[in-house]
Amino acid sequence: MSDLRFPIDDRDHVIGPPDAPVTLVEYGDYQCPHCQAAWPEVEQVLGHFGRELRYAYRHFPISTMHPLAKPAAQCAEFAAAHGVFWEMHSAIYANGHQLSGALLFTLARQLRLDVTELRHALEQGRYAPKVEADFLSGVRSGVNGTPCFFVNGNRHDGSYTAPALIAALAAVAQKAHAPNLSIGR
Repeated sequence: MSDLRFPIDDRDHVIGPPDAPVTLVEYGDYQCPHCQAAWPEVEQVLGHFGRELRYAYRHFPISTMHPLAKPAAQCAEFAAAHGVFWEMHSAIYANGHQLSGALLFTLARQLRLDVTELRHALEQGRYAPKVEADFLSGVRSGVNGTPCFFVNGNRHDGSYTAPALIAALAAVAQKAHAPNLSIGR
């Protein structure tokens, strides 16, 4: 079991308050079928805990296996710069089985993003440093596959189904004396 080397900070994409008693950090790859399956599970976990959970998503594109993962992550960062990260994140995962360069531009268009600006950003690698920084933070934290979750800074090596994640988070919450987390909202 390894520890998260880099705590959540203002560079992360976060849902939930900073003072939530439990945190869940995910390293994911937009082209990974397991990550695509995990996102609806994470959404259930977020719905279960509400504001008692702080969730952060970090990019971990495994480019040797998933050549579109890095461009997809950069596209999500472009969306973040325009205030619609989570909308793009959800759209990419919802359509991951048919991921292509053309699809990324279609999703951007659907979110009313400037596709010409997106194309330039991708060509110039404008968001590559953020994606690379996330990837390296994962490597330093022992991430070697996706999805990879950390619960309150400790690697979660169990299942990524909603019930398994809820149980892991509730167990940590009980240790942290936040017993209401097991009830849900």
